[in-house]
Amino acid sequence: MAVRQAATAGTPGPRREEEAALLFERAHYRHDPRWLLPVTPRLCLACALELLPDPGVSLVRKKHMLSCFQDALVRHTSLVTQLVSQDQRVCIHFISVLFGLLCSMEDGSVTNLCIEVLIQITTHLKLEQTIHCLLDECHKELCNMPSMRGSLATLTLLGKLVDAIPALADELVMEHGNLMEHLLRGLVYPSEGIQASVCYLYGKLYSSPVAAEMLSGHFREKLFPLFLSILDGAQTKELQINCLGLLRQLLKYDLFVSMIMNQDGMEESAKNIEGSSGNTSLPLVLKKLLLSRDETLQVASAHCITAVLVHSPAKHAPAFIHADIPGIEAVVRSLQGSLKMNNIELHKQGLLLFAEILTRQPEEIKLFTSSAMCRDAGRALQEAVSSPVLEVAAEALKATSAFLRKDHQSTPPVQYGELRALLEAMLNRCAEFSQTLLSRRPLGHASSRDSEKAILQRGKFLLSTLEGFRSACRLAIEFQSEPSAQENPFTAPSAKKEDTLEAFSEFLLSACDSLCIPMVMRHLEQTTHPALMEVFLSILHNLFVIVPHMKEKFSKKLEDLVLGRWMRASSSFIRLTLELKARFCSDLSHSALNQVCSNFLYYMCLNLLSAPEKTGPPSKEELSAVSELLQHGLPQISSRSPESLAFLSDRQYMEGAARQRQYCILLLFYLAYIHEDRFVSEAELFEAVQSFLLSLQDQGERPPLVVFKASIYLLAICQDKDNTLRETMVSAIRKFLEGIPDLQLVYTHHPLLLRFFLLYPELMSRYGHHVLELWFFWEDSSYEELDDVTSAGQPALPASLVVLFQLLRSIPSILLILLDLIYSSPVDTAHKVLNSLRTFLRRNEDIQVGGLIRGHFLLILQRLLVEHGASPSGASGNLPLLLSLLSLMQLRNVSEQELDSVAMKLLHQVSKLCGKCSPTDVDILQPSFNFLYWSLHQTTPSSQKRAAAVLLSSTGLMELLEKMLALTLAKADSPRTALLCSAWLLTASFSAQQHKGSLQASRTWGLALYPVPCQVHQTLSVEMDQVLKALSFPKKKAALLSAAILCFLRTALRQSFSSALVALVPSGAQPLPATEDTVLAPLRMSQVRSLVIGLQNLLVQKDPLLSQACVGCLEALLDYLDARSPDIALHVASQPWNRFLLFTLLDAGENSFLRPEILRLMTLFMRYRSSSVLSHEEVGDVLQGVALADLSTLSNTTLQALHGFFQQLQSMGHLADHSMAQTLQASLEGLPPSTSSGQPPLQDMLCLGGVAVSLSHIRN
Repeated sequence: MAVRQAATAGTPGPRREEEAALLFERAHYRHDPRWLLPVTPRLCLACALELLPDPGVSLVRKKHMLSCFQDALVRHTSLVTQLVSQDQRVCIHFISVLFGLLCSMEDGSVTNLCIEVLIQITTHLKLEQTIHCLLDECHKELCNMPSMRGSLATLTLLGKLVDAIPALADELVMEHGNLMEHLLRGLVYPSEGIQASVCYLYGKLYSSPVAAEMLSGHFREKLFPLFLSILDGAQTKELQINCLGLLRQLLKYDLFVSMIMNQDGMEESAKNIEGSSGNTSLPLVLKKLLLSRDETLQVASAHCITAVLVHSPAKHAPAFIHADIPGIEAVVRSLQGSLKMNNIELHKQGLLLFAEILTRQPEEIKLFTSSAMCRDAGRALQEAVSSPVLEVAAEALKATSAFLRKDHQSTPPVQYGELRALLEAMLNRCAEFSQTLLSRRPLGHASSRDSEKAILQRGKFLLSTLEGFRSACRLAIEFQSEPSAQENPFTAPSAKKEDTLEAFSEFLLSACDSLCIPMVMRHLEQTTHPALMEVFLSILHNLFVIVPHMKEKFSKKLEDLVLGRWMRASSSFIRLTLELKARFCSDLSHSALNQVCSNFLYYMCLNLLSAPEKTGPPSKEELSAVSELLQHGLPQISSRSPESLAFLSDRQYMEGAARQRQYCILLLFYLAYIHEDRFVSEAELFEAVQSFLLSLQDQGERPPLVVFKASIYLLAICQDKDNTLRETMVSAIRKFLEGIPDLQLVYTHHPLLLRFFLLYPELMSRYGHHVLELWFFWEDSSYEELDDVTSAGQPALPASLVVLFQLLRSIPSILLILLDLIYSSPVDTAHKVLNSLRTFLRRNEDIQVGGLIRGHFLLILQRLLVEHGASPSGASGNLPLLLSLLSLMQLRNVSEQELDSVAMKLLHQVSKLCGKCSPTDVDILQPSFNFLYWSLHQTTPSSQKRAAAVLLSSTGLMELLEKMLALTLAKADSPRTALLCSAWLLTASFSAQQHKGSLQASRTWGLALYPVPCQVHQTLSVEMDQVLKALSFPKKKAALLSAAILCFLRTALRQSFSSALVALVPSGAQPLPATEDTVLAPLRMSQVRSLVIGLQNLLVQKDPLLSQACVGCLEALLDYLDARSPDIALHVASQPWNRFLLFTLLDAGENSFLRPEILRLMTLFMRYRSSSVLSHEEVGDVLQGVALADLSTLSNTTLQALHGFFQQLQSMGHLADHSMAQTLQASLEGLPPSTSSGQPPLQDMLCLGGVAVSLSHIRN
């Protein structure tokens, strides 16, 4: 007890426990302390003697004790040696215990420890008695063995013992001579491990000259022929190395060299030795090892050859020179020669021999030592597989499969071009054979047996072809880890690198796609062979690895591929593989096929899930979970589709493995449906998925994200239009969704999934915004090309838009979500939403949603102005999109409508928004100005006054307009041109409405019934000289801007520049006014001339809209001049240049006089009796042309101008020909302006170049 306490006292806890494991507690208290090692580890030799042989002690504890003992021997050699040598009997007993443990244990690590401890004890003690004891134990153990099966440990101990104590070699041979017989037994025992131990011991024995001399007879009579046979046939490197070690010891002696090199003597000795071969010669064996790829074996064999030649170079060198390994060159040459003969049997036998050589050749020894030799072999096989004789081609296929082995092809450079040619010949021969049988298909029932035989024959040939192709795939996979096999290192850097592993891999993929798959599918139409399908699916599986950068694309192609008439319907590879499993693997048979099917489905499903069509890939964690799910579940699935549906619908309690199987089934259906392979009934699958989800809810489970994603998708796809989910099911789905952090994790891009989420209010209220955002984010179609198409020529909408528009028609509240998306989504997504809404609004004009949209937009705008009042331009990059939608909604109002309170509030908020922007905020201002302009021009007169009053009260808007007008003469062309157009048009509109309101107010002042006049809070200052300069020097491609400025000038002229809103200010110092300037004030005569010249130049451009604006402005100018000085007005109207201008316009084409601007211009000149511009004869010509024209084809605008022209002529008495006048008047009266034109009425409100325009405003 004291000894044990002393052994454990004063040590930390963990070390105390470790050292306690070295003591045999139930016996240690009896042991004398002298057997306890005084240092760490605290071993007790007495405990070891009792613990090690005790069967009740665990192997781990014994191993720990031995390990600690060995450690102590290394660290404290002298102390352990003293401990063991205290008593000779104890020492011998300890060795016996260790040897007994060595012989009884099968654990290799324990036996190795025993051997190391025994060797160290015997070498450190150096006691003859202990050594003899150990040798006796070994000898006794070998003698008592009925078989050499358990001799490995003993033989290994003997070999290491002799290695540690070389003098023992002589003692073993002299005193234990019959031990050699046991060593011979070990050599013939079929275990290369035991054979290697025997060779190691022999090598140590023959290293002693005395022992070698005593064993010379043993070598000559028994060991010599057996030893060479073992060396020749050795497969493991351990046996090869030990054999060569023994050989190197033997080759030190002349006697043994002479024996070994004497071929005749060896053959004589081999006759009496079982297991030896007399055909083996040392030179041949050593040359084979020299050809191996192992550098150690090459060096060892070179040393042995040198050791032989040292004894007698002249005598032994010829044997090495003439020793010839049966050359593959000769076999290839023989095969090439035989194929040129007409002897079919010779062809078959030659190919059979070649296939055997290729198959049996050890991997360690190269068969083809040069690329040229390998190329010749490949070309011979290429010729053989193309043989018209089926039996010859079949044998060639087997040889090709054996030929496509890494060790046969790895001699650089790899001949990928030759391999490709061989595979093409093989596949083409198989395709030709298949087509031949199909074209020769027999007719009638009598030939059914022949037909079955032909199908069987074709199946065997196809199987051999696929096996060869699979060998090529394996070859490509193995070469992926070989840098030297990636490409031909001798290819010039500038040359096109076709002879590469990458090109070969892509060829394999292409060949499988174009040849293998069609051939297998045609064969499946006749019969199904499990072995053939196993090889075929393993090829497809290998191709995922061979071309990893195309695995997703290849998987999609496989799943999208229609496989023909097998199973009486079109199908995909998911269905094909499931049917194979159901047909052949349901009763635990064809386990290899089941494994191949499962592996193929596993990789294909992962590839399809990793690269979805229109959504982001799953995370690594999700893929890892799916991978584990598929790995466990797929091998268990071997049921047909109806059984799988029934299993999925089972509401009973599901254990873990069964639930995993349900997950796998659901994923397979999901992937098949995504790729349009609906091989189960939609109605049945719809019910099954609902039952599955309710079962999960009942058991309180949450499925993996990808499984729930599949469930939602299948419910959406399979749901019939007239069939909706029950409320309990919708609630269950919502509960599942509430546990998902991001809807994108379970989103699949499909219009029916969008419909699913928006159809049920409970789902739409919570997830409608997010699902629509995801929908537009992943939607890759652009609908901008549909915007400008008239209703008469509308193209068909994409299917995705059809579903969305149906939802919008039935659930208008979705429009509010879309408005929020336009405001809050990324710009790209917002553009898609806007384009979709534009298309919907233009194609569904019967749906009145303007109020709904305007009301929601008002809320958005109010929130924006509250949150970002100081700088609304930085609030959202999508605000311009919302504003453009708002202006579009205004454009939809074809008829004039009263502005309600929402519309007035919108006007106020938009004007307020504009007032907070700068002229550079074009994206916000342009749609805002369009909205304001259309609001003014598309409503009733009373609403116009109210709208104008609201807008004129916005000081910020007025200040902005003033800044915009001042930018008209900016030198650089900028995107502000369109915005400047809108600014001038708005200014003209505001001025007209303000002037009109003020006049009406003054007229009704005494009646107390007048409307509130349009009060001016901010005056707009305009420099007349700058305006005229803008017209005289217009910007390029700015006709609309010129028209807008002219519209403003016409308004100012009609108001006689008396507007309270617009004030003309001088541009710098002005000259003293002339008399005529005083009459025309505030205009000067120079300004009148400048304006007239500008109008004439603009008219020459012959732009229809600009011409109308020019004529309107000229009319207003002449009216202004006529009111102040009729002489000046007549002078301006009678300018000779006007005649040139008029005839330039009339020269524009046939019947150009019927253009409304020309008719108005002629009317204007006639009113001022400018006969110098238009004579009576020319008027008669115009009337003659009008009489011949078809007035029913003219537009309303033209007819109105024509009415005005006739009325002017009549008032002046210029219609001298009364019959013509009556005819023309009757024609015009028969075509009233409202219905006179056969052309469709032109829309007055347009968007030209992004600018809101009212044609009537520009014209009149």
